[in-house]
Amino acid sequence: MKWITRQHAKVDRVACPWLIRRFIDADAEFLFAPENEVLKIAEREEAVPFDMPRNPELKFTHHSGLCTFEVLIREFNLKEPGLTRLAKIVHAADLSGEEHKAPEAAGLKAVAEGFHALNLTDKERLAYGYPIYEALYAWCRKQGK
Repeated sequence: MKWITRQHAKVDRVACPWLIRRFIDADAEFLFAPENEVLKIAEREEAVPFDMPRNPELKFTHHSGLCTFEVLIREFNLKEPGLTRLAKIVHAADLSGEEHKAPEAAGLKAVAEGFHALNLTDKERLAYGYPIYEALYAWCRKQGK
């Protein structure tokens, strides 16, 4: 299955591909495009658009105060241990003004901003980000919840 989102991924747009590959579709392919082209390319490529907050009609984007990572967990009914805690961290790192909801969020946001400062491609951000999310998920599982 193909998924597509806005280019220049930071927190949610790296966390979601990790989540999708880890728990939903191990063979998922991810495309990144300028925001104004995402929906057109999605139609052409038969890709599922995600994390497009300016398009609230989409299923996999921010809804009711939830970031896309949380929406995916809800929509796919994921119950794996540690995901609830990880979702709180991703939420706090992704949404401005929510940083106080998880102390780990500042570090996650700093890593995402660092990838951005390095001008990494979106594919590189996923390649470097997956081990970070895998390690954070392992830590969350040890903590419980």
